[in-house]
Amino acid sequence: MVRHVLRLPEMEDETNYRVELIVGKLVTTDARKRFFFGGKIEAVIIEGFGFTRFVRAELGQMAGTLMAVDPDEPKVTRFISLGGEPQILRYNSRFPLVVYVPEGVEVRYGIWSATPEANTTEKG
Repeated sequence: MVRHVLRLPEMEDETNYRVELIVGKLVTTDARKRFFFGGKIEAVIIEGFGFTRFVRAELGQMAGTLMAVDPDEPKVTRFISLGGEPQILRYNSRFPLVVYVPEGVEVRYGIWSATPEANTTEKG
């Protein structure tokens, strides 16, 4: 297992932000099919400290769409991530996010933001 530590920059109002963890690896595939790995990231509480670490012990099997592809088409290398629901976490710059994954697996992340204004729905 390899430990990845993500230290988030401090934001003015961190309640308007979320962090998406994206775990996967670079794989050479055809350019047209959509692929994903099985499995999900597990949140584990570190005993005695009360902090959370995120663990993906191994990537599941890679699955993809059943789509006919020209066998002479060149292969491409691209990032294939875990399938299923995205892992969205609360933004907190005071504590690092610690993620454990197998050797050869990458951890990427995205920062999501919301505007402080709320929209209203129409009755009806």
